[in-house]
Amino acid sequence: MKKIGILTSGGDAPGMNAAIRAITKSAMHYGIQAIGIRDGFEGLMKGRFVNMKYTDVDNIIQRGGTILGSARCPEFKNAEARKSAVANVKEAGIDGLVVIGGDGSFRGANVLAKEVDIPVIGLPGTIDNDLYGTDSTIGYDTALNTIVEAVDKIRDTATSHKRVFLVEVMGRDSGFLALNSAIASGAESVLIPETITDIEAIAAQIKSQNKGRRSSIIIVAEGDEEGGAMEIMAKLRPHLENFKLRTTILGHIQRGGVPSYFDRALATRSGIMAVELLMAGKTEKMVGVKADELITVDLKDAIEKKAIPKVEREELLAKLLTK
Repeated sequence: MKKIGILTSGGDAPGMNAAIRAITKSAMHYGIQAIGIRDGFEGLMKGRFVNMKYTDVDNIIQRGGTILGSARCPEFKNAEARKSAVANVKEAGIDGLVVIGGDGSFRGANVLAKEVDIPVIGLPGTIDNDLYGTDSTIGYDTALNTIVEAVDKIRDTATSHKRVFLVEVMGRDSGFLALNSAIASGAESVLIPETITDIEAIAAQIKSQNKGRRSSIIIVAEGDEEGGAMEIMAKLRPHLENFKLRTTILGHIQRGGVPSYFDRALATRSGIMAVELLMAGKTEKMVGVKADELITVDLKDAIEKKAIPKVEREELLAKLLTK
């Protein structure tokens, strides 16, 4: 193996740069040229390749985002459009590819591996933590800490003004961010896609909890079946006429910022393993982590099997969340 391609795709996640750094330095250690592919699969189709040097990845481990850039590329779903990507890979002499991203990125990687006939390894880089087979994805820990810090600040103003705040967090159709940020921030309630949201029950819970309490925090996953924070607030108003309801949508602040120790370490360890897997001829595998041990998961399983939070609201959340 003489050349390894690296691309970041989909939504950016803190720790992607740490992974790029680890892959590049590991490749150099083994005498392999790392090829950076700019702007994800779009760059793959348009031949935006750059030979990575030590200086390109020096001092980037602490930076959020991705130095290679990322992009959504719906055109990559088209078989005809992918032919240019296959041709560019062959022309550049790339012998293996590491794709850092989420499930959409892995779908593209899975298809490309079969069409270009080179080994492809996936690193789970997404704040949503919604990939099957791994305890954590690169960026998830940092995003959680960003949410908890924001909720702590919202709690200050909520308590000052006796308000109920609905805080909307990311996660698409996965409740990991909402559930675990609710536990860590001491929220009074959490609404996630994996459970049925009962508006009347939530209202009754808030009324019961607010006896002698100056504030309540409800964490809302953006993919909840009853809608986001604005929609939930509108549905709660008729049941909570005497309460001051407010919403905060945290948005893309959850994606940015300095990656945590955990995300830097996970990305670094995973990047090294990705290079070693390519050298061993392994393909269509995702590098995951279980009980702090790195493992491999079939890309197909990571994409098709659903990762769900291991805590059910009706039973354990009642014990974990502040009453």
